[in-house]
Parts: sequence; structure tokens; C-alpha cells
Amino acid sequence: MSTTVDLSDRPDYDRVIQDIADYVLNYRIDNDLTLDTARYCLIDTLGCALLALRFPECTKHLGPLVEGTVVPNGARVPGTSFRLDPVKAAWDIGCLIRWLDYNDTWLAAEWGHPSDNLGGILAVADHLSQLRIGHSQPPLPMRRVLEAMIKAHEIQGVIALENAFNRVGLDHVLLVRVASTAVVTWLMGGDREQIMAALSQAWVDGCALRTYRQAPNAGSRKSWAAGDATSRAVRLADITMRGEMGVPSALTAPQWGFYDVCFSKTLSRKSGTDPKIKPENERRFSLPQPYASYVMENILFKISFPAEFHAQTAVEAAVTLYPQVKDRLEQIDSIQIRTQESAIRIISKEGELNNPADRDHCLQYMVAVALAFGNLTAEQYEDEFHDAHPVIDRLRAKMQVIEEPRFSREYLEQDKRSIANAIQVCFQDGSSTDEVVVEYPVGHRRRRTEGIPLLEQKFKANLATRFPAARCRQILELCQEQTRLEATPVNQFMELFVI
Repeated sequence: MSTTVDLSDRPDYDRVIQDIADYVLNYRIDNDLTLDTARYCLIDTLGCALLALRFPECTKHLGPLVEGTVVPNGARVPGTSFRLDPVKAAWDIGCLIRWLDYNDTWLAAEWGHPSDNLGGILAVADHLSQLRIGHSQPPLPMRRVLEAMIKAHEIQGVIALENAFNRVGLDHVLLVRVASTAVVTWLMGGDREQIMAALSQAWVDGCALRTYRQAPNAGSRKSWAAGDATSRAVRLADITMRGEMGVPSALTAPQWGFYDVCFSKTLSRKSGTDPKIKPENERRFSLPQPYASYVMENILFKISFPAEFHAQTAVEAAVTLYPQVKDRLEQIDSIQIRTQESAIRIISKEGELNNPADRDHCLQYMVAVALAFGNLTAEQYEDEFHDAHPVIDRLRAKMQVIEEPRFSREYLEQDKRSIANAIQVCFQDGSSTDEVVVEYPVGHRRRRTEGIPLLEQKFKANLATRFPAARCRQILELCQEQTRLEATPVNQFMELFVI
């Protein structure tokens, strides 16, 4: 009779964990383009958060868990008067950032929104700055926030390049939790051992299911899930800084580690190849390049529309067609949409759409609104708008969505990373519009020159939804000056956003 026993020899930390910790501690950011892009990312992300405050379904989640709680040196939630403990502040800021699906995007084998990490970064940096002042120490400068953003973007984005968590139903907010944990532990002063310990806890937490993003269960959890993830990161960092031990083989432990429990059937998708199930002895992340600043420099901004990013070019194409179809909507026979495989898999939907979160992840809904009204705004996902305009569902019923292999291929090619869509409208009399093809959205790096002025206009408009004109000018002037912004203490920057 044979028996099997577990070996209790404590291993070294998994190499993936070590590499992230070493990157966060040792990588020096001295590229002006990277820092400049991070500044634009900061203002765009905060603007998205401010705009979300107009929606009661979002604001009902905000504030202390116990009403009336007073937190000394509490972190501020932009656009509100809340001062909260850093864990809840990270939740609130992250919820605001993601609510309208309007902040930045990263598209690869896995998708996600790296600016989601700003919830934890800002909450911790604001709280720490106030604590440091109370101890006669200098507060953290906004340069540190930008550096943390760049590193969080890189961690989330590089892991996403060739590892498709979505293909087995795991949600990308896992990568928010991991990236946020690394950088907020660093902000707290964590050393290599502490950063690795905190990271191991983030992996041990496992992964949320993607159920709440997909039909028929798509709902508002997808709007606060990233806030929950970055908030959890702050909690794990805090636990670690209090002396909690780590879990060194959190990824690789046979049977019990992340790879065997959560990743055993995860697919790795590399450019130009079909996804394949990894054999048992290769259940590891595929990390094609070292961590640096690639992700921030190539981040995708949502500038024109609050739309899931795979649909951005489709909406732009539909807006282009609007003048040709607006007076002939009832004469339309069919609408042809050629798109990428990823868009078909996650946002192509038929049948009833049950809530705003369901609609803003429906390719056909977004295209229908743009064809019928010549624009797409956050308000147009709401029940009141949908119910008042039955033409939207009539147009959806006439749509045919097909994959264009070239779009799918170039979506993954590193030198392109296109997000192409093509739309053509055919009428009952046999006539049709020309097919409009848009390969790169205005928020793509290839359209930066065109996009940045529009991004600044977006930020200005979002500021005006919450602050008087004089405060808007004060914030804008600061955010337009890279050197002055970087030197500004975090606590002073956050004070500008207090109501």
C-alpha cells in the first residue's frame, strides 16, 4: 500500500511574481512620451469619473459603508465631498472610472482597461500624502502617481498580450487586482519581499467569472467590478505591510496553484496563430516581452463614444453613414457589419437587451443608435431612451454580423493592433450605400495627432459637468503643464476635485 505526502519545503517565489516585483522596484521612467501620455490618461480617466456622477445607479454605491463615518486623513473621491478609508475610496474611484465604459482600453488576447488601476493608486497616494504631512514629511508628488500608472498599465497589458483568460470565462479584472497590488504596495514603501508577498495574495484570490459581461447575464456588475478589484488590491497591500506572510508558489503549486486551478484550460493566443489548449506541462503564462513602458505608449483612448472598444470604429462608420440613411430608415432592407472575431465573441447580440449595461456591450445596438441619430452618448443606453425609440430594435433586427479574417488577423499583429469595422446599408429598392471601413479608432496611437485635441475637449466638457468655470480653468491650466503637474503634491491635486 502506497501513500502520498505533501512536501512542506517552502519554495522561492514564482518567477512571474519575482519579475513583476523587480520591475516595479527597479524600472526607471525617463521617457517624455511615456510621461506625457500618462498625463493625458490621468485627465481622461478623471473626466470619465466625473461624468459618471450624473448617473444615480452609479452614485448609489458611493460613500462610507457606515453613514457618518469620519476618517482622519481620508482619501478624497473626485467630484464629491467624501473622505474615505483608502480601501473604500479605491472602490468608489474605480467604480466612477469604469461606470460609463468610457476610459482607456487595451486589446490583445485579453482585454481590459488599465486606467482602472487609478482607483487604488489615487486613494493610496492621497492618504499617504496626508499622513506624511502630519509627520512633517514631504507629500508624494503627482510624478509618483504617473509612474505608478505607467507600471500598472504595463503589468496588466503585457500579461494580456498572449493570455486569453476570457476564453475559459475568467474576467480581466484579475489583472487589475494584480497590477494594482504591485504598485500600491510600492507606493506604501514595500520592499521586494513585501511586494512579492502581496502579489502572491492577489493570485491566490483567484479570478471572477466573466458571466456578468456576457449575454444573457450582462449587467451593472461589469461597471463596478474593476473598482472592487483595485480596492481589494489596496486591502491586500495593507495586510502585507502589516506583516502578513506570502504564498510563494501561488501560481505553480501542483493541484492547488493558480495555473492548475484556474488556468488549466486557458488558451494562449499568439499573433497569426489559432488559439490552442496548452498541454498540462505548459500551463504557464506566455510573456512575450519584458516590462517597460510599451502599454502606456500604445494605450487606446475612448474619445468619440462611450462604447465598448471593439465597436468604436463601427460607431464611427455608422455616424459617417448617418446623412445618407437618416431619412430612409424605414426603407432599409439589411445592414452588413464586417468585424473582428473578438467583437463577435463578446458584443454581438440578438434578442432583448435588459439594461444599460447590456446595451453598451451590444455591437448592433451601438450601430443602430449611430445610424438613427448620428451620435452615441451615455444617455442613449438608458431605459428611457431605448423605450422611446423602437426604431433602434427594428434596425438591429436587420443586421448581419460576419467576421472579416483580415480584421481578426491585424487586430493581433503587434505593428498594427487595428480594431477595424466595416458597415454597408442596403435598401429595399436594391440601392445601397458604399461600404464605410474604419480600421483605427480616433483613440489609437496611429491617430494621436487627431485624437489628443479631442481628448482635451472631452476632459474640459466633463469638468464642466461638476465644477464652476473658475475651478475648471484652474484644473485645466495645471493639467496642461507637464512639469508643474508632476511637481504638485498629490493632496493638493486631489483638493481641486473636492465639491
